[in-house]
Amino acid sequence: MPPSSAPSPPSPGTPASASHRRRWAILAVLMLSLLIVVLDNSILNVAVKTIASPAPTGIGATQSELEWAINSYTLVFAGLLFASGLLGDRFGRKRSLLFGITVFGIGSALAALSTTPGELIAYRAVMGLGAAFVMPATLAVLMNVFERDEQPKAIGIWAGSVGLAIAIGPITGGLLLEHFWWGSIFLVNVPVVLLALALMAWLVPESKDPAPGRIDLPGVLLSVLGLVLLVYGIIRGGELASFTDVTVLLPSLAGLAVLVGFVLYEKRTHHPALDISYFRKPAFSAAVAAVALVFFALMGVTFFSAFYLQSVRGYTALESGLLILPLAVAQMAFAPRARLVVERFGARVVCTAGMLAVAVGLGAFALFDADTPIWLLGVVFFLQGAGMAHIMPPVTVAIMQALPREKAGSGSAVNNTFRQVGGALGVAVLGSVLSSTYRGEIEGHLGSVPAALRDTAGESIEATLAVAEKLGPAGQGLVAPAYDAFVDAMQVTALGSAAVAVIGAVVVALFLPGRTTAAQATATPAPAPAPAPTQAAGAGVPGSRTEAGESVPK
Repeated sequence: MPPSSAPSPPSPGTPASASHRRRWAILAVLMLSLLIVVLDNSILNVAVKTIASPAPTGIGATQSELEWAINSYTLVFAGLLFASGLLGDRFGRKRSLLFGITVFGIGSALAALSTTPGELIAYRAVMGLGAAFVMPATLAVLMNVFERDEQPKAIGIWAGSVGLAIAIGPITGGLLLEHFWWGSIFLVNVPVVLLALALMAWLVPESKDPAPGRIDLPGVLLSVLGLVLLVYGIIRGGELASFTDVTVLLPSLAGLAVLVGFVLYEKRTHHPALDISYFRKPAFSAAVAAVALVFFALMGVTFFSAFYLQSVRGYTALESGLLILPLAVAQMAFAPRARLVVERFGARVVCTAGMLAVAVGLGAFALFDADTPIWLLGVVFFLQGAGMAHIMPPVTVAIMQALPREKAGSGSAVNNTFRQVGGALGVAVLGSVLSSTYRGEIEGHLGSVPAALRDTAGESIEATLAVAEKLGPAGQGLVAPAYDAFVDAMQVTALGSAAVAVIGAVVVALFLPGRTTAAQATATPAPAPAPAPTQAAGAGVPGSRTEAGESVPK
């Protein structure tokens, strides 16, 4: 990014020089925006057991409905990321940020008042719509207000803030669930949104791209439709414990066909939402694959760990949140310093080691049972957090180095989309594995359950325990088998998660760039600067897309 002192007219909003002086305060506001988006999912993970409980404690959501409450958010976010980024370029990134936060707050308030699982799923989708406008605009602002040499440090701090959200989310959720009804986990977003709106209006500079291009509406619609059909088929397979049923095969195959059509369309259109040519670069492909695989593996385990801690181990929602603290502490401690390790050993070595650490942490769940010392869980969570902290910042740098600067916005959109879709598919696929294995384990113990309740009782551990409670003394014989069946299913799912993380380690070891020597860094030409009138840091004035106004992947 050119120096802030370069002569240029200011863009609408805060003057460039003032923006640069306040860049760390602006980063804090951007972190607050990221906090509420990430915090929302971490709170929901702690509350899944409560939401699954019958009214009035919860709303009686099934495991499939809980997965959709998560996936409706992430799929809408991923599907609209490209379009929202283009709208931000056209109408202003600050306006996009303010709009997204507002919609997110409205969706949070509506989700808090949901009375059925269907309403919760719909309002979570509204929250995903808001988040889709927040993420690209936030990242574009970060690139605007930081010089190029400070961007890795800012990205590391920003990535570390995810650890803060992971810590605050479960603890806040646990405290709220102990004193208020389950909807309070969403209502708590509203005051944070109001604070973020006030700070954004005061601090964040406006910027625009004068030539944003057209929105690829057909491409966006194809991607959303394909992903929804595919994930629905996977979740349905988990519900039925069979992936050969026609209600599973039809949506799954239709989803794959639509996604193939999406790729073919994107290769031919002049204004693609996703430029397929990016993936010809091995470093870029490896980086986005690592993002997808690590979140695929981690989100599935995060989903079932809440049931393990609360249903099997008997911890409260607050205690479960406190037990996740080691993961958050590791991320907060290591993510801002990951760039220093990369400078010494290279992105390939650091990311490979991080993926292997995540794989070991996930695989450790295969050794857990109902009596495992709880301090071992803390060690495993810390290892997972440390691994994540050494993956995301280096992967971000690898993506940025693999693309020319004018493609930074599109590269960021791809990065965040793969992150969200990887997480959504992880919940769906690993949730299906968990559900299928559990059903297979518990079915032999349901002979004494009335036929009308048998199918429901086999769906999940929460459903089995609810039926056992409904049957009274006659149902007490289901409790111990339910615990055993869930632990067995968790162990199988954990091994699958670890295998996915190992695949990620192999991918980054083969294709990510190694250590860059000082000579190589000197020989690498820097991007050519734009003419002086377009070089204002933090200002979206006329010029090309190289004005660092595009988004940076987290």
